[in-house]
Amino acid sequence: MEASSEQQKKSENSSSSSSSKLLLYSYWQSSCSWRVRFALSLKGVPYEYKPVNITKGEQFSPDFKRLNPLHFVPVLVDGDIVVSDSYAILLYLEDKYPQRPLLPADPRLKALNLQAASIINSNIQPLHMLSLLKHLEEKVGPEESLSFAQLKIEKGLLALEMLLKDFASRYATGDEVYMADVFLAPQIVVSTSRFNINMSKFPTLSRLYESYKILLELEASSPERQPDAVH
Repeated sequence: MEASSEQQKKSENSSSSSSSKLLLYSYWQSSCSWRVRFALSLKGVPYEYKPVNITKGEQFSPDFKRLNPLHFVPVLVDGDIVVSDSYAILLYLEDKYPQRPLLPADPRLKALNLQAASIINSNIQPLHMLSLLKHLEEKVGPEESLSFAQLKIEKGLLALEMLLKDFASRYATGDEVYMADVFLAPQIVVSTSRFNINMSKFPTLSRLYESYKILLELEASSPERQPDAVH
């Protein structure tokens, strides 16, 4: 029995989506974008890099607004599927590309990875966004703005230190790189390089970062290696 035209269209659309190259709208210095680039590198998934210069306001263009009305990077486009927010993107990639999983099968370790990712995604990174700090700087001055960012980052890192210290091995939850590591590595780089956080306060996280430094996938996805990087 022949398939209906509607079924054929669904099949064609599905085939087109699965065969088309992923597009990643990214900004080289965005730690949220770095997470996604890191995950794609770990999974060995090819993609096309679409730079969005947020310092020039390109995220407010009508074309980008149609992709993400919140005007944030990253945005992943997979055929007719558009996913914004790094956390949602990583979960989408985990479903579509189960090779090289970023979430362990063990329920307890999976929950730890999701918690760690959520702490960074919801309770650290949003509180040191450029737009927020610029607003604070205009209202209360640059020193207070920096102090606010440092306070919030250290509070989040302390929570991560306490969450992971009894489970961390070579990486955050064992001897494999998982989602917690994908979020942690860029966050630690940003914390130390932009906000002068003293990582000696967080011995577990410091030790983990030493392991991250030698990962080729982290290096390949680093800001300096991106086509829109300014050196």
